[in-house]
Amino acid sequence: MVMACATTGSSTWSMASLRAALPSPTTPTSRRSWVPLPSRLSLSHLKHPQLLRSFTGLSPVNPLLSAGSEGPYNKHCVGYNSFEHNFTFVESGGRFLAMRHGKRVPKLNRPPDQRRALLRGLTTQLLKHGRIKTTRARASAIRKYVDKMITLAKEGSLHKRRQALGFIYEKQIVHALFAEVQDRYGERNGGYTRIIRTLPRRGDNAPMAYIELV
Repeated sequence: MVMACATTGSSTWSMASLRAALPSPTTPTSRRSWVPLPSRLSLSHLKHPQLLRSFTGLSPVNPLLSAGSEGPYNKHCVGYNSFEHNFTFVESGGRFLAMRHGKRVPKLNRPPDQRRALLRGLTTQLLKHGRIKTTRARASAIRKYVDKMITLAKEGSLHKRRQALGFIYEKQIVHALFAEVQDRYGERNGGYTRIIRTLPRRGDNAPMAYIELV
């Protein structure tokens, strides 16, 4: 089998011949208007930033902004301040969030509303009785909330009292805490609780601990 091919060594490609091979600009391939370009693709020949066609093979895609779109000619490119119009966004009502690095929260096997109610209840009982027995995970979780309530009581303002009333369930405990905290923790800066480990719970063998006020 003999294969023959014709060679044109003297012929050269020009922008006119390439543009003639592309689809006609009058074809309704996009909703945006097509702006003709000069013979040479040089930004120095463009008086204003224009829309450049982006091609995959010979099929036109959404137009992209030229490289000089940020400048004094932004009024000619209203609505095209970025390349976001070339991407498809699914309006599903959700948000894409980054990974939760460094934001570990003890879930305590409960949804957020039940978890907050549990922490409020344990904080209230600890401030009321001075010492309670619970699991180690719960004891470690309520520690910062108890310290925060004592810090609010040491500041003693009306705003801080209302913040404590919004967290602690029994307001008599709030008033007693604000009245006695200066005598008990006036010279201590943090570390108002102590966790003492004890035997595991009978039944499910959960690690238990006592948490008490210092």
